[in-house]
Amino acid sequence: MTVLVDPNGAKLLSIPNNPAPEGARVGYFRTSDRVRLRYALWPRKGDVARGTVCLVQGRTEYIEKYFETVADFQKRGFAVATFDWRGQGGSDRLIGNKTLGYVDRFEDYWTDLRCFHRDILLPDCPGPFYLVGHSMGGMASLYAATQDRMIFDRVFLSAPMVGLHGMEDSLPRVRMVAETLSFLGLGRLPMARRGDRRPDEAMFPNNPLTSDAGRYQRMVETLRADESLYIGSPTFRWLAAAMGAMMATKRDRFPSEIQIPVLMLAAGGDRIVSTPAIEELGLRLRTGHHTVVPGAQHELFMENNRVRAQVFAAFDAFVTNQTV
Repeated sequence: MTVLVDPNGAKLLSIPNNPAPEGARVGYFRTSDRVRLRYALWPRKGDVARGTVCLVQGRTEYIEKYFETVADFQKRGFAVATFDWRGQGGSDRLIGNKTLGYVDRFEDYWTDLRCFHRDILLPDCPGPFYLVGHSMGGMASLYAATQDRMIFDRVFLSAPMVGLHGMEDSLPRVRMVAETLSFLGLGRLPMARRGDRRPDEAMFPNNPLTSDAGRYQRMVETLRADESLYIGSPTFRWLAAAMGAMMATKRDRFPSEIQIPVLMLAAGGDRIVSTPAIEELGLRLRTGHHTVVPGAQHELFMENNRVRAQVFAAFDAFVTNQTV
């Protein structure tokens, strides 16, 4: 195990089964509301310069989980910039129990992304900028696209969290319960679920994330090497914030608020987020569309080689060839 450390103490974990791509730069930056976030940058490889991919993660995730994906973007001529959202990874945790997922408002993720763009992407990375978001990061990316159409040229989303699997009709009720509990001072309590246990080898069969045993094992070994990266159950406050964001995508005017080209990939076998909700939103988008990857599990970038080949073929067509 090796650890890349910057002068301010930011660390990037590299283990034999999950080596960090060469050329990494790691550090911290502070948001406008003074939350310290960990970030990492990688230069492009090869002679073709295509700009920078800004990679934003899903709930519970962390920079190290995307090393393989970072290298894939580098090979395509992109520099890569990524960071850990507030409350997870190597960024500041927001409540006393550091293993719980928490955020005050979903808009706080927009604060994280906006400050990253201003303080890291603009001064340190070559344009144009392409936003790539997974799951919760996909929902945050859609929200960002409604706020400012100038900071990213295109948005590519993997299984964006615009709805939850099996809960397509219950978002308002669940949000009301979560908001009520938060109002009563219980917002920092966990919404405990069996699926939020720390992953281990025994959990691979029937797991909802990936069909690829090697990539699942890589995640297990990374968290075992640095347990501080682990996030488990969401809190009721996080749930209320996330439900509100997902409900906002149902508004009639939401698609017209997005004026950046968007491609959403849905996983055909997703048991985390709602594939029908992604399809429904995709049909309503005015500046984008969606496609479903048959048989894929939720973690499209962590899936088997066949699925990942389809994901990157879609990315290449959408971003590299600039077709909508």
